[in-house]
Amino acid sequence: MTDVPRTMRQLRSLVTAEGVLELSIAEVDTPVPADHEVLVRIDAAPINPSDLGLLLAMADVSQATATDGITRAPVPANVLAGLRTRLGESMPVGNEGCGIVVAAGSSPDAQALLGTRVAMAGGATYAEYRNVATFMCMELPDGTTPQQGASCFVNPLTALGMVETMRMEGHTGLEQPAAASNLGQMLNRICLADGVPLVNVVRRPEQADLLRSQGAVHVCDSSAPTFMDDLVAALIDTGATLAFDAIGGGRQVGQILTAMEQAINASATEYNRYGSDVHKQVYIYGGLDRAPTEFHRSFGMAWGIGGWLLTPFLGRLGLEGMIRLRQRVVDELTTTFASHYTHEVSLEGALDPAAIAVYAQQATGQKFLVRPTGA
Repeated sequence: MTDVPRTMRQLRSLVTAEGVLELSIAEVDTPVPADHEVLVRIDAAPINPSDLGLLLAMADVSQATATDGITRAPVPANVLAGLRTRLGESMPVGNEGCGIVVAAGSSPDAQALLGTRVAMAGGATYAEYRNVATFMCMELPDGTTPQQGASCFVNPLTALGMVETMRMEGHTGLEQPAAASNLGQMLNRICLADGVPLVNVVRRPEQADLLRSQGAVHVCDSSAPTFMDDLVAALIDTGATLAFDAIGGGRQVGQILTAMEQAINASATEYNRYGSDVHKQVYIYGGLDRAPTEFHRSFGMAWGIGGWLLTPFLGRLGLEGMIRLRQRVVDELTTTFASHYTHEVSLEGALDPAAIAVYAQQATGQKFLVRPTGA
């Protein structure tokens, strides 16, 4: 491994038995690639909502303090019981990233990536180097910047996976709350390009304006007094019976199912005491609101609420399907799947309580990029 240091720095997250989150940077041995592995010098890794559960462990970051290179924050007692299996374990963090392959195993597939810029997934990307299997790498075109390549997996494949799920389950349109997010904007662009009817739900007028400026046809503002009427009208127009919800808590899941039922019944010709027989489905894939999910059963009997995660979905899709989706991401990297960042931080910067206070909010329009090597 020419010019590769013997040790490297890696961001770690630990929860003590006393209920304290400790974030630190550890110096660990730089791994050596096996036959079908490569060593990537990580130039950039995004902080996605999916990273925050492991990174912050639902700690009260408003009380975070930093001393002697360790950032500490209390973990609420009602949360600690659910973290029992990770107590005392210092864990690496970061789901995806982008960098240059600086060492490779002996296999042809590994050697072919030597010296190339790749995007990769698999965890532990908030570090200077990451050893990863070749099948978890996505070779990027020449000239791709770290910023362009950092977010090739989680958001793009999630957005594509939503459309694939719609087709696999026999739905013909989609609805998405939190639609002004980075992922939401990607899904809007995919649906526009593929001719998929999409209902976008946002929380503020300026978010609605943003999506409409990007060509969105149906945008409903949940802060508007006419929200439910607007939502039902959009669902009538699109026929959407599948929603992917990043919020999780609160009343919105129930509102979605209720609006779907009302939209279906708008064209009904006879009464059914059990409601419509058209299946309505909401998949929760995020937890922007940690409160309980509330709903009143005003949407008949043909409905479902479930969880959706990218990795199990890709397992269902299979290798051929995953390769197809990944190739589309590479082909449309700077258009459909472009990501934009408001902050770039070093490993140390990611531990700054002031930075944590911002990225922990998961606010639309605030996206952090970690630059472990500053390359």
